[in-house]
Amino acid sequence: MSAPHLSIDALLDDPGVGVIVCCGSGGVGKTTTAAALALRAARRGRNVCVLTIDPARRLAQSMGLTELDNTPRLVPGIEGGRLSAMMLDMKRTFDEIVLAHSDADRAQAILDNPFYQALSSSFAGTQEYMAMEKLGQLKAQSATGEHWDLIVVDTPPSRSALDFLDAPKRLGSFLDGRLIRVLAAPARGAGRMSARVINASLGLFTGAMSKILGGQVLRDVQLFVTSFDALFGGFRERAEQTYSQLQAPDTRFVVVAAPEPDALREASYFVQRLEAEQMPLAGLVLNRVQQVRLPELTAATARAGAERLAGEHSLVAELLRLHADRMETAARQTHLARSFTGAHPRVPVATVIALADDVHDLDGLTEVGDLLAQD
Repeated sequence: MSAPHLSIDALLDDPGVGVIVCCGSGGVGKTTTAAALALRAARRGRNVCVLTIDPARRLAQSMGLTELDNTPRLVPGIEGGRLSAMMLDMKRTFDEIVLAHSDADRAQAILDNPFYQALSSSFAGTQEYMAMEKLGQLKAQSATGEHWDLIVVDTPPSRSALDFLDAPKRLGSFLDGRLIRVLAAPARGAGRMSARVINASLGLFTGAMSKILGGQVLRDVQLFVTSFDALFGGFRERAEQTYSQLQAPDTRFVVVAAPEPDALREASYFVQRLEAEQMPLAGLVLNRVQQVRLPELTAATARAGAERLAGEHSLVAELLRLHADRMETAARQTHLARSFTGAHPRVPVATVIALADDVHDLDGLTEVGDLLAQD
């Protein structure tokens, strides 16, 4: 069963599409795909902002991002439209929320708190939450200031693609939940509480963090909650508002996967989740597909020829073995892709062949965009 084709140019040219979210498990090329889509859309006349998470240094430099920068910067030399690019700084984004919703003294108390510093830098789910928060900020900025008619979002390099959807809600619930308020009770004068109860509650989420913060962790949490109290109620609401943007009519998800069992399994889970959450799926980008130049020469024939020529024509024999390896890889990838298509027959698919070198400049991104848009 062949999958319907994902028309990348139709997606990029659609004025009704304002947000494209590239998602998938880690290591499948989401960042490169997001950057290539954004560059191609800009060259086709759109005013685009791409939010990247962890681009390779040379790729960042080619886009004018010489250091981690939480502010969109115009990429020079783009003809047709405009392209702005930025890299998510999750701590700075968290700091911006604190500064925007607190007075100066309270904000400084929060920013200086060791628990907050750990939470904003390394707590599970913070990067996913802040990616969605930054998307919300960019949408608001596009409505009131710099107008981008397309925002392309690269999602964090999570083990599971579902982390992008699940982690923000978990963090929002944690920040606005009962547990952290129980921990803050002594600081708020809530009366006596046994050390055993405190330690039992604390152990639910501070096991790893206590190694960093030491014995002061409980006091730091209490002081953090006391200073942060005015912001608690807004975090779950903010998470829900930003989450609703992912369900908006102008949003499209592009699931990125490599033709490997784990990556396609994650892609399948994510497609099912998007359908369950009624989120708009554009299709699947299958990255790093093995290209075969002589498909009529089977792997078996190539290996047999290599055995016959191994003595006098070793170079030719090696080339035949290489061809056989590629044919077998291509056959395995085709089988995996067909399994995905069989499970999701209505999901459009675009394929990108495996490139010889890593993509590290605008020319490379242009090539990826061209490959994405091939019929």
